[in-house]
Amino acid sequence: MNWYLAVLKNYVGFTGRARRQEYWMFTLVNVIIYAVLYILFVSTSSQIFFILYSLYGLAVLLPSLAVFARRMHDIGRSGWWILLGLIPLVGAIILIVFAATEGQQGPNQYGPNPKQVGAGQYPTGGYPQEPGYPQQGYQAPPPQG
Repeated sequence: MNWYLAVLKNYVGFTGRARRQEYWMFTLVNVIIYAVLYILFVSTSSQIFFILYSLYGLAVLLPSLAVFARRMHDIGRSGWWILLGLIPLVGAIILIVFAATEGQQGPNQYGPNPKQVGAGQYPTGGYPQEPGYPQQGYQAPPPQG
């Protein structure tokens, strides 16, 4: 449940990287919630559950897109790859393969490796993420004079 809440707290955070576990746990909780609301709607024929189902879908639309974009960043791809989902069947299969692919080791253009940072390690080739140290991606100012 912590993975699910972490994604919701980073509601529209399209920058950075997301581990496979973060993406798939968020997806799993979403599927369970959708299934429960749908079963309640079908079994009771109450419109309130259809409204809840629809409102929930709207509420998690942006976090779902954001966590998918961060997942693509983890494998070194742009978040725009989500548009592959517009291709019937083939696009969805490719996106599932991408989402299941292990992330790039070390930092990439989208940020440090979330596995290393999450484990308390420094990003490969990076600096400690503490005050007083240059942050990841830091470039020294050009020499004066």
